[in-house]
Amino acid sequence: MAAAVSLPNPDRFGYLKPKDVARLAEAYRFSEAAHAGQTRQSGDPYISHPLAVAEILADWHLDGQTLMAALLHDVTEDTSVTKDEISDTFGKPVAELVDGVSKLDRIEFQSAEDAQAENFRKMLLAMARDVRVILIKLADRLHNMRTLGAVPPAKRSRIARETMEIYAPIANRLGLNSLYHELQELAFSHLYPSRYKVLAKATKAARGNRREMIGRTLEALKRKLSESGIEASVQGREKHVYSTYRKMLEKHLSFSEVHDIFGCRVIVKDVPACYLALGALHSLYKPIPGKFKDYIAIPKANGYQSLHTDLIGPYGVPVEVQVRTEQMHRIAQSGVASHWIYKDDTDKLSELQKQTHRWLQSLLEIQHQSGDPQEFLEHVKVDLFPDEVYVFTPKGKILSLPRGATAVDFAYAVHTDIGNRCVAAKVNGELVPLRTELRNGDRAEIITASHAKPNPGWLQYVRTAKARSNIRHFLKTMQYEESAGLGERLLDQAIKALNGSLAEVDDASWERVVRDGGARSREELLADIGLGKRLPAVVARRLLKRGDSTREDAKPGGSVVIRGTEGMAVQLATCCRPIPGDAIVGSIKKGQGLVVHASDCGSIVRSRKNEPDQWIDVEWDPRTTRLFQAAINAMVENRRGVLAKVASEIAAAGSNIDSITMAEDRAVFTNMHFVVEVANRQHLARVMRALRRLPDVKKITRVRE
Repeated sequence: MAAAVSLPNPDRFGYLKPKDVARLAEAYRFSEAAHAGQTRQSGDPYISHPLAVAEILADWHLDGQTLMAALLHDVTEDTSVTKDEISDTFGKPVAELVDGVSKLDRIEFQSAEDAQAENFRKMLLAMARDVRVILIKLADRLHNMRTLGAVPPAKRSRIARETMEIYAPIANRLGLNSLYHELQELAFSHLYPSRYKVLAKATKAARGNRREMIGRTLEALKRKLSESGIEASVQGREKHVYSTYRKMLEKHLSFSEVHDIFGCRVIVKDVPACYLALGALHSLYKPIPGKFKDYIAIPKANGYQSLHTDLIGPYGVPVEVQVRTEQMHRIAQSGVASHWIYKDDTDKLSELQKQTHRWLQSLLEIQHQSGDPQEFLEHVKVDLFPDEVYVFTPKGKILSLPRGATAVDFAYAVHTDIGNRCVAAKVNGELVPLRTELRNGDRAEIITASHAKPNPGWLQYVRTAKARSNIRHFLKTMQYEESAGLGERLLDQAIKALNGSLAEVDDASWERVVRDGGARSREELLADIGLGKRLPAVVARRLLKRGDSTREDAKPGGSVVIRGTEGMAVQLATCCRPIPGDAIVGSIKKGQGLVVHASDCGSIVRSRKNEPDQWIDVEWDPRTTRLFQAAINAMVENRRGVLAKVASEIAAAGSNIDSITMAEDRAVFTNMHFVVEVANRQHLARVMRALRRLPDVKKITRVRE
C-alpha cells in the first residue's frame, strides 16, 4: 500500500473538509508524478507552479474541485495524461475545469494570432459555463507573471502585453481589484522596465518628501470623523506606479505635476454613515468640483461600490478619498471571489453573481454571432475596457456603457430588437443623431420603426461588443439571404442559356451537386453563386448533367433583371453611378456579388476585353420605384445666394441632394459638384433642365467617371 502524501503548506488549505484535503493530496501526488523530470525555465521543479496556483486560489477560499483542477491544470497540455483519465480519477467537474484552462496547442492554426484567439475564445466560453475556469487561469497567470524574469525577453514582452490587454481587464471586470492592480504592475514592469524603475523610485522619494503632509492629513481626517460621532477606520493608500504612468500619458503631465499619488480610504459601518462621513470630510477640506462620484447609488458593472471625492488637502495638494462600508471593501478587493471568501454576505454577493452571470451570458451570445475567433476576441477586448458612463432609460433604469458609447450602443443595451430597428434617438428630451456620444447622467430614449434595419455605417462609431456583434451578424445574415436570391436568378439565366429550366431540376440532382460542390445546403450553393464564389454556368451544367462541367462555352441567354432593391447582393458602381435608363452590364466579383456598371464606363473597358467570362447581361426592371444617386457638375457665377438658388431648383424638380462639394478656387466662377437622388434618366434630365434655366448657372454636366 502506497504511503499517504501530504500537501506542502497544509495550513493554506485548512478551511477545507478533511476528505477534500485528502483528495487534494491525491491530486498533488498525481500531478507531481505526471510532471516528474520537468522543470520550469527558472530551474525549479515544474510541480512548484501548479502548487503555487492552488495556494493563490486557497487564499480566495475556492472549493476543493477548483484546487484539484489547479494542481492538474497543465497535465493534459504538457504530459501524456488525457481528459478521460482525469475524469475517471477525480470526477467529470474537475476534468471540465482542467479542459477549460488548457490551451489548444495540438490543433494547427493558420497563424499564432489565430491560435491565441482560439485559446481565449475557448477559455472565455468555458468561463461562461463555470466562472471557476477563469479564476484558475488568472491565478495561473499571476504566478507566471511573478516568475517572468526567467523567461527570454521576446516571450516575456509578449506575455506581459497579453496580460495587460486581456487578463488584467478580465480581473477588473470580475471585481478582483487587488489581482487587477498586481497584474498591471507586473506587466508594466516587464513591458517598460526602465520607465517602471524611474517612476517607482520617484514615487518612493515623493512618499518620503510628503511624509509629514500624509501623516497630517490622516490625523485630521480621523479627528474630524471622531468629532462628528462617526465610527470609522482611516487608511493611507498609495497610488500604483502604472496608474500614475497612465495619468501622465493621458494628461501629458510630468511626474512632478501628478499630485494625487496618495489617497485615503475611510471604512464605516453602514451606507448612511458613508454619506455622513462624506459631509464631514467636505466641511474639513474643500472638495474639487466635478470630482465627486457616487458608486454606491450607481455601482460599477463589476459590483464595485464606494463614494469617491477629491479634496484640497494641506499645502494645497489634492487628496483622493474613498468612503465605503466593510462589506463594500471586501467586494472591492475580491469581487466575484468574495462568493467563496465571505459566505455571510449572501444578498450582496447574489446580486454580484447575477451581474457576472449576465456578462458571461453576453459572451455566449457574441460568440454565437461572430463564429470567427479573431472577431470574437476583438469584441471581448472592446467590452473589457469600459471606463463607464451611466445612462438612464425613460423608466429610470440605469445602464452602464463604455465611455464613448453612442445612442446605437444604448439601443442594443436595452434589447437587440430595439437596436436592429432604431431610427432616431432622444437624449434629455432632444432629438439627436444616432452617432451622438452619451455622457454620464443622460436620459436616453430610442425611436424605432418596424421597417428599419442596421446600417453598415454604424460599425464606424459603435463602442460596445454587443452592438458591434449584432450589427455584423444581421448584415452577414441579410447579405446571405440577398445573395441566395441573386444566385437563383443568375442560375436560372444560365440554365435557360442551355435550353433548360430551373423547374425541371429534381431534388436528387440538387443533392448531388450540393454534395459534390462541398456546400452544406442548396441555399448556401445559391449564395455562393450570388457572391461570385461559383460560376452559374458551371453549376447549371452539373445540374443538367451536360458536357464538361469545367467549361463554359454556352452563350448567355436573357438578362438578369435589376430592381435596385436587392441590397448588398447587388452593388451599383460608384465610378459611373448607373441609373434606370442607362445601358448597364454586370460583373460577378468574388465576395461582393454582382457589381453593375454603365456599359460605357471607362474603368471597365480593359476588364471586359480581357475577362469576358466575368461579365453578364443585365437590364433594369421597368417597375423600379426607388431613387438612385447621380453626380452632376455645375459651373456657376460666384455670387451671394447662388447655392440656395441651385438647391431650391433641385428640390423643386423632386430631387434630394445627397452631398455637395465646391472647388476651393472661387474667383469669378465656382464649380459645384452635387450627388443627387433621381428615379431615372428622365428625372435627371428634368433636374438638369431646371438648373440650366438659372442665369447664374453657366454650364451643367453629368459626371460619369
